[in-house]
Amino acid sequence: MKSGRKILILTYYWPPCGGAGVQRWLKFAKYLPEYGWEPIVLTVDPEYAEYPAFDESLEKDIRPELRVYKTKALNYFRLGRPGLPPLKTAGSTDAGSTVTGPAVTKSTVTGSAVTGSTVKVKNNLKNRIARFIRGNFFIPDPRKGWNRYAVSRASELISKEDIKYIITTSPPHSTQLIGLKLKSLFPDIKWIADLRDPWTDIYYYKQFYGSLPARIYDRRLEKKVLHKADKIITVGESLASLFAEKLKDPDKNISVITNGYDEEDFVNITAKPASGKMTITYTGSVTDQYPVKEFLDVINDIFISNTIDKLSVRIVGRVPEKIESMINSYPVSRAISIIPYTDHRQSIKYMMESNILLLLIPDYHLNKLIITGKVFEYLRAGKPILAIGPHEGDAAKIIREAQAGETFEKNGIESIKSFILDKKYKSEMNKGIERYSHKALVQQLTKSIK
Repeated sequence: MKSGRKILILTYYWPPCGGAGVQRWLKFAKYLPEYGWEPIVLTVDPEYAEYPAFDESLEKDIRPELRVYKTKALNYFRLGRPGLPPLKTAGSTDAGSTVTGPAVTKSTVTGSAVTGSTVKVKNNLKNRIARFIRGNFFIPDPRKGWNRYAVSRASELISKEDIKYIITTSPPHSTQLIGLKLKSLFPDIKWIADLRDPWTDIYYYKQFYGSLPARIYDRRLEKKVLHKADKIITVGESLASLFAEKLKDPDKNISVITNGYDEEDFVNITAKPASGKMTITYTGSVTDQYPVKEFLDVINDIFISNTIDKLSVRIVGRVPEKIESMINSYPVSRAISIIPYTDHRQSIKYMMESNILLLLIPDYHLNKLIITGKVFEYLRAGKPILAIGPHEGDAAKIIREAQAGETFEKNGIESIKSFILDKKYKSEMNKGIERYSHKALVQQLTKSIK
């Protein structure tokens, strides 16, 4: 490996963490060596981490030769869980104990008012107070408890390994502050900030009741990162435009490297839809801001009219109690299965067993910039995509260009119903999706960061 081709990737999410957030740089690290780069990963020790989900199956994508360094962290999330043992400090000698507490196991997901998760969280006074604390005292987020340990270890690695490039990926956006500090310590290093989601414009931002001073401070941190990073990478054109508007710097280099799919994840999966049954599958989390009711109204009409003899709707992922109760209020609930978080390969199998793949985009004023990671695996699965969200959004554009399905505004009830009932949706689809393979994206990435 040539000198100067090492690249240090700082990411909070790493296996055994599950979910879409971990897969982007897990896959990029997998393929970077094929293009002459040696990735080195710095992450948080799982014993000190707070993960949205666990998925140990993702560890198969870690190359044996990949060096992964892990550090301690402060776990501030425990402050939102009354009744648990005292917060474990990163300097504790009790390294073998579990810091995430009994609310988390390797087969479940977390649900805390402090985390921002909407899983099994009631909107009572206690949780509103916890969210206020989160929004005003843990800026930009509670995972910043990792930062000082990450800065220390990264500094050692940069000096020892003569590293010239670092990448910080977020969310959690606190990880970008690690890059900010490292850039001040090593001015000659090239810092690439990868922002997969909006920062102060994320759709659930207001749920934390941030005060005006807190919001101003958070926006200042965001702008400082955008200005100080040598390069900004993000996942879609609209998100790139959002960050560019904040910068107001025409010379700032912002590149779009989308999320993608890994061809190897689909090897030896021969699942196909059951004969004589219409199976619609949604994978991933939902919240109050997703157009779940609109979809339920459509599918319930189809169900009670017996238009489809055998209907099966599967939601594979995290569903809040409020939404689960809403689902159960419909007659069609008898045809709906809620499947808890499962490993990545099983999730792909569920996709392949489907007739239609459902994509829901949160309903908020900037939803045009949302491109969920599942879009690309939906494309590769080769099943028609039914998307409910902004017709002119970035996700809709990708689906339209690939001829992979259709996107409907949430009030397009009759059009959505026609899509489900119309057998023509299996026409030519999924054109040109090879550019979204992780191998192709890594090639694009390596050209971008030089």
